[in-house]
Amino acid sequence: MDELLEWRKEFPSLETSVHMISHSLGAMPRRAAERLAEYAEVWTRRGIRAWEEGWWEMPRSVGNLIGKIIGAGEGEVVMVPNVSAGQSIVNSCFDWSGPRNQVVCDSLQFPSNLYIYEALERQGARLVAVPPEELLAAIGHQTRLVSISHVSFRSSLVLDLAAITRRAHEAGALVVADIYQSAGTLPLNVRELGVDFATGGSVKWLCGGPGAGYLYVRQDLWPSLRPAATGWMAHRAPFTFEPAMEYAEDAFRFLNGTPSVPAMYAARSGYEIIGQAGVERIRAKSIRQTGRLIELAEEAGFRVNSPRDPARRGGVVVIDAPNGQAVTRELLRRDFLVDYRPGAGIRVAPHFYTTDEELDLTVHEMRKIVGQ
Repeated sequence: MDELLEWRKEFPSLETSVHMISHSLGAMPRRAAERLAEYAEVWTRRGIRAWEEGWWEMPRSVGNLIGKIIGAGEGEVVMVPNVSAGQSIVNSCFDWSGPRNQVVCDSLQFPSNLYIYEALERQGARLVAVPPEELLAAIGHQTRLVSISHVSFRSSLVLDLAAITRRAHEAGALVVADIYQSAGTLPLNVRELGVDFATGGSVKWLCGGPGAGYLYVRQDLWPSLRPAATGWMAHRAPFTFEPAMEYAEDAFRFLNGTPSVPAMYAARSGYEIIGQAGVERIRAKSIRQTGRLIELAEEAGFRVNSPRDPARRGGVVVIDAPNGQAVTRELLRRDFLVDYRPGAGIRVAPHFYTTDEELDLTVHEMRKIVGQ
């Protein structure tokens, strides 16, 4: 018996589609609609009073739900709009005009991160983007920041965060980890790993929908960091409306403008479900099901562009079928939800609510489409 399948009833869309796209958009929890209705009711009934009755604290109170999933402490995670905002807040904490101005990135991470660090070169930063296997060697005495994705969005390769963090700290550099493709499907503990910053979002494995990103900053760094990408929520006393910035002493110093309250209402449901289901159990099932997907794909004669070693594989299997983009369009038309990435293939991702039968059905449908 697969006890995790008890959660299927919490996700209405699973009744009408084969959802193999949680790496891109997690299925919507039934209770998310109830939470959004709650938001509308609070806004209607309490009006401006809602801010002091909970809305103002939501970046931290909702962040605490994420903290439980990624191994952070109470108050160490705050909600931001998305990963790009989180990355920009982090890099705005540093002066890039001096000799220690190098940003080392893994070249396989999501392009949005790379765009941000390319733009940082206007402020004097020097970007060094290398394949994951060259990361350790690229980190040196001029490295200020190492920006990496825990799991590659193209291949589902899991990077050794602990080893990279150790090397960065030996060189006097700090590490910002994009954990978008790991939080909610791979166990991780940001404190134990020693990463300095971690950022991610809720759209994917956390089943929280868009608009709810998050940022973790190692607590002992707080007093020394003064982000330039800031706003009134980061002020020590925001309602005094002082013209000069005095940063908050807690993690609110990493916030900026008014938060997206409805997005945080919606996102809480996914965090609660993931927390109750348990990431360790989710990971065990993912290893088994992605292993089975690889077997099915190879039996069909499709090339697989994801690691065979389960310890190095995230929650996605990338299947390089002939005419992959066209196959993906047809799968979507048939309500098999997957996506395609150029230079990689069709990304197929079971999650804790996926049945074993859906694995077979997905590959069988792919074989039918390509004419096998």
